[in-house]
Amino acid sequence: MGRTLVIGDIHGGLRAVHQIMERAQVTREDQLIFLGDYVDGWSESPQVIDFLMDLGQKQNCIFIKGNHDELLLDWLEGHTENFNEKMWFMHGGEATVLAYEKIADETKKKHIQFLKALQNYHHDDQNRLFIHAGFTNMNGIRFEHFPKLFYWDRTLWETALSLDERLDPKSWLYPKRLTLYDEIYIGHTPVTRIGFTTPVQKACVWNVDTGAAFKGPLTVMDVDSKQFWQSEPLHELYFNEKGRN
Repeated sequence: MGRTLVIGDIHGGLRAVHQIMERAQVTREDQLIFLGDYVDGWSESPQVIDFLMDLGQKQNCIFIKGNHDELLLDWLEGHTENFNEKMWFMHGGEATVLAYEKIADETKKKHIQFLKALQNYHHDDQNRLFIHAGFTNMNGIRFEHFPKLFYWDRTLWETALSLDERLDPKSWLYPKRLTLYDEIYIGHTPVTRIGFTTPVQKACVWNVDTGAAFKGPLTVMDVDSKQFWQSEPLHELYFNEKGRN
């Protein structure tokens, strides 16, 4: 019986992916759940997608959609009227565009299909939710009015961060969103913002975005044992690049 491993935001750092796969001694029996944001930041976004596409053919992988993945899809399909391209470039998109200058059109088409097939979330039979960012509907993911919030929301994490730990989960004051699932695994908002480079648990929420887009490592965590493995900080693996710094 393999493990269930969850992987944080990659942001174009293929070298870090190789490191965590080796350090966690990942086997084909393991289920891998990737939380999104595969691109934007470091220089190997197309190669990350190639790697994930190949990996998905070899073992059980679940690929969640991140907001940066949607931005890339819009750009690849020429639908840039709905987002600020200059802002995207400032947040890692420039490195992605430069990387795709060397990618054949046929490969781009395959990447478009991969990006279109990404899941908004994964809810398993142990009532664990895996999602890039969060949700806002107090009744849960199936009642969300605005699906884009699955990969753009920050209020779920902010609510978990601000919660008084002394509050009884059975109290009517306790946020209902934090009572619906036994565990919620997210990325999107790096824990480096609150001074950490390892996964952080607040209430039922586990944040495994450990800042790989910036100067943190990439993390893979066993959701049952809570053991985790990390790469070297990404700015050391890509020492001649800016990433999203």
